[in-house]
Amino acid sequence: MSETPSSSFSMIHPASSEGQAPSLRHLSVTHPVVAKRISFYKSGDPQFGGVSVVVNPRSFKTFDALLDSLSRKVPLPFGVRNVSTPGGRHGITCLEQLEDGQSYLCSHSRRVQPVDLDKARRRPRPWHSSLALSALFFMSAPRRLPVFQNGDPSAGRVVLLSRRVTQSFEAFLQHLAEVMRCRVTRLYSTDGRKVPSLQAVIASPGVVVAAGREPFKPGNYDIQKYLLPARLPGTSRRVYPKGNTRLESKKSGNWKVSVTTSDLPNAGTSSQVYIILYGQRRSSAPIYLYGTDGARFQDGHENIFTITVGDIGTLFKIRIGHTNSGISPSWHCKQIQLWDMNSGKKFYIPVQRWLARDQEDGEICREFPVLNRGQPTLPVTVYEVHVATGELWNAGTVANVYISIYGKKGDTGSRQLFRSKSSISFLRGQTDTFFLEAVHLGDLYKIVIGHDGLGPGNGWFLDDVVISDPTTNHEYVFFCHRWLDQGEDDGKIVRELYARDNNIISARQKLERNRKETWAAESWKFMKGNTLQFYNKLTGGFVRLHPDGIVDAVGEKTDKYGLFDVIFNKGNICIFQSHEIRHLSLAVNNGFVTGMASGGASTELRVRYQPNRCALLESAQVPGHTVIFDSHGKIADESSTGYAGLSKEFVVFVKGVFLNSAVVLLATSLCQALCLQPDGSCTGVGNQSEKSYWKVHKISAGICMFESVKNARMYLRIKDGQCDGTGTGDIDCHFKIKKNLENASISLESTKSPGLFVGLQSDGQVKPVIYTKNGNVFFYPQVIKFGRENPMGMSATASQEEEKIQESKHQQEIPPASEARGSSLSSAAKVRPSQSSETLLSEDEWKVLVLTGNTGTRANATLWVYGDEGVTGPISLSKDSPEQLFLPRQEDEFQVEIRNIGEIYKIRIGHDATSEQPEWNLQKVTMQHMKSKKTLDFAANVWLSRIQADGDVVCELPAMKGGQAMFPLVRYHVDIHTGLLKRAETESKVSLCLYGERGDSGLRLLCSSKMPVTFQRGQTDTFQIEAVSLGKLQKVLLRCEASDKSQYWYCEKVIIREPGITSQRIFTCER
Repeated sequence: MSETPSSSFSMIHPASSEGQAPSLRHLSVTHPVVAKRISFYKSGDPQFGGVSVVVNPRSFKTFDALLDSLSRKVPLPFGVRNVSTPGGRHGITCLEQLEDGQSYLCSHSRRVQPVDLDKARRRPRPWHSSLALSALFFMSAPRRLPVFQNGDPSAGRVVLLSRRVTQSFEAFLQHLAEVMRCRVTRLYSTDGRKVPSLQAVIASPGVVVAAGREPFKPGNYDIQKYLLPARLPGTSRRVYPKGNTRLESKKSGNWKVSVTTSDLPNAGTSSQVYIILYGQRRSSAPIYLYGTDGARFQDGHENIFTITVGDIGTLFKIRIGHTNSGISPSWHCKQIQLWDMNSGKKFYIPVQRWLARDQEDGEICREFPVLNRGQPTLPVTVYEVHVATGELWNAGTVANVYISIYGKKGDTGSRQLFRSKSSISFLRGQTDTFFLEAVHLGDLYKIVIGHDGLGPGNGWFLDDVVISDPTTNHEYVFFCHRWLDQGEDDGKIVRELYARDNNIISARQKLERNRKETWAAESWKFMKGNTLQFYNKLTGGFVRLHPDGIVDAVGEKTDKYGLFDVIFNKGNICIFQSHEIRHLSLAVNNGFVTGMASGGASTELRVRYQPNRCALLESAQVPGHTVIFDSHGKIADESSTGYAGLSKEFVVFVKGVFLNSAVVLLATSLCQALCLQPDGSCTGVGNQSEKSYWKVHKISAGICMFESVKNARMYLRIKDGQCDGTGTGDIDCHFKIKKNLENASISLESTKSPGLFVGLQSDGQVKPVIYTKNGNVFFYPQVIKFGRENPMGMSATASQEEEKIQESKHQQEIPPASEARGSSLSSAAKVRPSQSSETLLSEDEWKVLVLTGNTGTRANATLWVYGDEGVTGPISLSKDSPEQLFLPRQEDEFQVEIRNIGEIYKIRIGHDATSEQPEWNLQKVTMQHMKSKKTLDFAANVWLSRIQADGDVVCELPAMKGGQAMFPLVRYHVDIHTGLLKRAETESKVSLCLYGERGDSGLRLLCSSKMPVTFQRGQTDTFQIEAVSLGKLQKVLLRCEASDKSQYWYCEKVIIREPGITSQRIFTCER
């Protein structure tokens, strides 16, 4: 076989454009063609960059025609069979439901996995990514691909895989149709396997068969005259470039190669066999060995080939392998003989090995040394390769991973790492061990490692690779600690790593890097003004500084002597002053831990963080002297021999993390955080940026809600077995904060579903889980902005005041309080037991009295308070004994804190109708300011019941001024028009919120209509919503909760009419 390229390839011409707009003179004036430009993405695969399709009646007459077209563009195992909205909640069944400019997900089943569309849109094209830079997976230059016509091996062409013809799979098929001069809708490999995508075409090592809609037809598709000896993944043509390489490349070497297949049963192979010759000057390219009679590498047969290579110098090893293709790819090779036809030298290589995935070690390529007289023969070595996947969430990969190892005596070529000692390879935090056999490479200096980018969630965070050489007993360490992911870091999925010289130094560097990363994540705790506690895991207690200066580590969490204020901070050097005894600070004096006057050199302690998130407190004056305790919590003498039974590591806690209106980041690792995605789902692999900030709404002691700062009015919740960020502020969004002393993390337990915690799957997706200690329920809070109350009564420092969070424009509107939609106007409200008012009364303290009528309730009651400067809520009206609340003819008293909302003009009160007694007869609500004794009366006398009155469980009550209501109660008439489209009706629950100049009505369930069945196709349903006058209406919010029976609803418009006003407000939906 010659290395020179064949001249019989076809020229590539620009493909004709498709989808051009038809001439306007052919269009009907009365029925214009409406074109929609729509983007489609692959379910569960953020690496797929999406395809843009123009949909109009001329391009796609039916929805099935669109699915067939998408099946050629979106790589799915069984084609595109389902199209749904980005969240996967609503399926699309007809062309009319597609909206112009929107994005949709494609899947091959009804189960849809949501995708972060922002990440998918940022995904680079293959030729813009690292794939184009590495021969491991894609061609470093445009590659020539032989293509045969299905069933006709004589009709072969060669096409160039250039950027122009590989814009999409459909464009490539169109180009092939022009070149082959026949219809091309499908591609196959020579053994009949379907080639489903452009990525599979580019990654294919050999040839493809082009077909129309007919099935694959076997044939003798001989590609010897078409195929160049293409370079295999990761192999290098030149190992030792010396002298004038241009001159050497012109020289040629002719070799005769004899390959004998064993006579064992099924020893022959249907795969394409290749050989690579390694010489002292360079290596040859992979040379495919093709027979002339079509029968090659059969049981017990010898095949002889003549090949031509450049001047490779003295031969010292060969590599032989196959492509693992065809119906019987396994191969048992008996022997190989080589004749150098220029020098006459002969080489005999006894093989007697399987090259098969299901035999021996599973390798499909082997290396063998060549014996040359007067030269030492290199040994065959089995390298032990340890691949460590990082601890980050979603760090693992399901893609195929390849490695090529380089040494002073050559390389291994690209090898797939597929047989690990672990049952599943490349899992998060796992180290996989592989064995790789090769002729000894000498001293190793680099590796090339990467993956093929296939499969959902294929991104990979590689920590490091350690290779053991059993011949020299030497270990080589290759640090990475980076993503191999087209959507992360620099977008590369192949990395070139170089060996570190000294293993001990490398281990120290790795440890130091981990310490720096941990300090970067934990350093916020040591800001000046913070109040800290130091927990010692050995003693099980907190560090205390007593008035007499004695220090121990056996304090309780509530011990007043266990609190320390950071009064000085410079880098990682701090002074920790006792919060209770202001004149004493923690100090290390002459190796002894004690309390000393603040400001002395002995009180300056250097904080050194360990990778386990524990801190060491070391004297800044005398390095090496640390705060250390024995198992009894007593100070240990530095002169004590040995460290058995001693501990100098502390878990650091910050007081006041979850104060109301605080902004926090819930870290899931050193560089990842809990993040709300655009489709409402949550992930633990978000960047530690503003997108991952959460605003704290404190409900009661230890119970909070978390509202996304970036996506205001969306709350973290657990509901119906799912955990996401689409909560509305009801009880589904209430979480009990469980603090974990062992690592200063927290866990979030649902108060509505006790025992269920916010947890992470291995890919970082959030779901409800049962509490375990494997780390999937651990979140490490970082305070971005402290709440309105400061730790232990201290005033906020200037540095903390400067860390204000810029609220979004959406937060400037008054939200529907029934959804607990916090804003910059909304303030915290905390229910306090009315008996515990021993402290001085605050300007924000109010007493709320709720009088129940003849019928009480055990449902969960909630209150919202509206002022002319803001809104507070939801305020959960609860106590330790909920069964004693809201009994018939009983007045219940609550103490709440309401801040910065101005003059109160209305309240909204209601319940969630969840108990056995959901009906409630509310008589009156009274609010009294605790300090000024100002009283506001809200007369009610209403039923809050689904079966009484108008069926509403929420009511609004106006404040009285001068014996009259400040604003009147208005009964708004709401007409909901369901569209005429097919399947426009719904059986789901629909809620509505009205917005006006004076706030909102809250989200109200639309349940009482004059129609027996609501929201039917072409039907108009009329409802009534009673609310304190909203002034001029500005907008409405509709929410449809899809059920199993009916997932779709098409709303045409909403019309609002106000009694006494002839005009009406029309809000067009048409969605």
